[in-house]
Amino acid sequence: MRKAKILLLLLCGLSAQAQVPHYSYDPLQPDSVHYEVQTRVTQFLKDYHYKKFDLDDTLSSHVWDSYLNTIDGGKLYFTQADIDGFEKYRYTLDEAMQEGNLEAAFAVFNLYRTKYKARSEYILSLLDKPFDYFSNKTILADREKATWAKSEAELDEEWNKIILNQALSLKLTGKTDSAIAATLKSRYVALEKRTSAFKADNAFHLFMNAFTEYLDPHTAYMIPDAADQFNISMSQSIEGIGATLTNEGDYVVIKSIVPGGPLFKNGEGNVDDYIVAVAQGDDGEFQDIIGWLTDDAIKLIRGKKGSVVRLKLVASSAPLGTTPRTIRIVRDKINLEEAVAKGEIVDLKHDGKNLKIGVIDIPMFYRDFEYANRGGEFQSTTADVKRILDDFNQKKVDGVLIDLRNNGGGSLIEAIDLTGLFIKSGPVVQRKSSIGPNSVESDEDKSVSYEGPLVVLQNRFSASASEIFAGAIQDYQRGLIVGENSFGKGTVQQLVNLDSYFARLSNRRSGAVAGVGGAAAMNRTRYGQLKFTSEKFYRITGNSNQLKGVAPDVTLPSPFTPDEMGEKSYERALPYDQIRPVPYQKVGAITNEVVQKINDRFSKRLKSDEGLKELLLDIEEYRKEREVKEYSLNYDVRKKALDDAENKKKSIKKLNKSTKLEDKDNDIYLLESEKILGDLITLRKS
Repeated sequence: MRKAKILLLLLCGLSAQAQVPHYSYDPLQPDSVHYEVQTRVTQFLKDYHYKKFDLDDTLSSHVWDSYLNTIDGGKLYFTQADIDGFEKYRYTLDEAMQEGNLEAAFAVFNLYRTKYKARSEYILSLLDKPFDYFSNKTILADREKATWAKSEAELDEEWNKIILNQALSLKLTGKTDSAIAATLKSRYVALEKRTSAFKADNAFHLFMNAFTEYLDPHTAYMIPDAADQFNISMSQSIEGIGATLTNEGDYVVIKSIVPGGPLFKNGEGNVDDYIVAVAQGDDGEFQDIIGWLTDDAIKLIRGKKGSVVRLKLVASSAPLGTTPRTIRIVRDKINLEEAVAKGEIVDLKHDGKNLKIGVIDIPMFYRDFEYANRGGEFQSTTADVKRILDDFNQKKVDGVLIDLRNNGGGSLIEAIDLTGLFIKSGPVVQRKSSIGPNSVESDEDKSVSYEGPLVVLQNRFSASASEIFAGAIQDYQRGLIVGENSFGKGTVQQLVNLDSYFARLSNRRSGAVAGVGGAAAMNRTRYGQLKFTSEKFYRITGNSNQLKGVAPDVTLPSPFTPDEMGEKSYERALPYDQIRPVPYQKVGAITNEVVQKINDRFSKRLKSDEGLKELLLDIEEYRKEREVKEYSLNYDVRKKALDDAENKKKSIKKLNKSTKLEDKDNDIYLLESEKILGDLITLRKS
């Protein structure tokens, strides 16, 4: 689970919005569709999910804790007495899920809404009073390990600090007291609107995903509205920013960035960024969207092609107190032409020699399956990279660097075929399902498109098909893997349309003919979609990419450890394991001796190269900021801390003004990878 973090968001340009109408707080009740989905999805996952599990008290207890954490992860609404009152449900969910009993789920959700209404009224009353900006109190940076409050009075005190903290953050930006009150009132009215507008579907959705997350973090149930939004987000014709969004607590989060979309081309947004405010055009006023539902946020973010939207973003891993960054995006249709592999030749002066380096950027593994099935030529990652390599060979490059950073995967076939461009032939990846024998996917083409020095650059967001390719290149000792540890996703998911699936079940039971039904079929009940994990991938060595990912041969400096990001950061990720290796013939270009010599050269540059030295200082400062456990609620103390942090950043930049941790025009990771490739070329020639 992601940590329950209270962000100190420094939002600017916000004003009070019109009073939002309140909705009903009458208790929500499940309907017959919820009962049906619960029992059928539970049985489906027992039959087909990769992880075999028992519906027992262990599962029940975990799902119960997960559901409570989903509802009140920050422990800011329920008291210990409330939790004790719910304890009778802890070991009953296993039977309830088989019987279609949702009493426990709705009891918790309905009490939460009641508590939220009372808490919202208390918060709004605080905003009518002046704040003490010179308090000696402190606030926890992270409430993950907080305990349940013993009383409502204890919760009142905690909320006093939360609201003061948010007001103080706004005051540090220069806002007046009246503007601060207006901003916070607008925010909490929106939050109250969200909670009061919840429907039974929302409660059911949260509960079902507390169950699916027990199996693994990539299995999820989507109610019909969420399924519709998911399908729209994946459409190439959508006009917007090109991202899938999700709710995480009170925040709208970027779940994925669609290759070829405006946000992808912009390059300034990242997966897991919180979107905290939205503005229309270059001059529009920012609207605070903390507390908004994803559907409402999407309506604000989406717009006509060519129009401008500005977003305020905060990285989910950012230290408490981080100032949101503003990005400008021109809305457009997703253009997959922007997501294809691209190549360029760069000149590198290395060890007194002039080298030509071929750089290939691969943002995703794509394949036109429709045209591929017809036969003949079709667009694919492998075909495009082969054309680039042919050009590189003709121009006699000294080495090739493949950039897989932020490549979340795609077509498995392309990962296999792309590997085949660099090896003669042989196995590339193994697959294992919960039923049936293991299978081996191989490159059968004996031709090789490029035989020279090869470096593959990856980062913590390189996942799935990227890891299959990088892992195979490493196992064959064909190329050098450079960068961060990859994501560590060694599983494959399938998407099931429950409307169609349940219809087939009903037809089989009734003996009806599929496709018959006319108007009745058009008005049939909707059930949503289910995404579930069905297989695991394994390297040809028998090792899994799951959790461990692909470890680089040369590790570049990073502010994160593998445990903090990627698959390892998920509490219920499937475990790492091994299966039998398959026979293969190593190329042998990257021996242990070569790796050691490359790392020795890199270590020397790490001590002397100004760009790398600045990068290390940035990382050190970033880590120090994240280690802070408590923040002062005193204006003078906080102001001094902000000034000190700003001065440190200025002194770091003086070391090398052209190099920053995330400067797209001066990419230190790419530049260093080119030097590492230069080392490899030098060693190979010697």
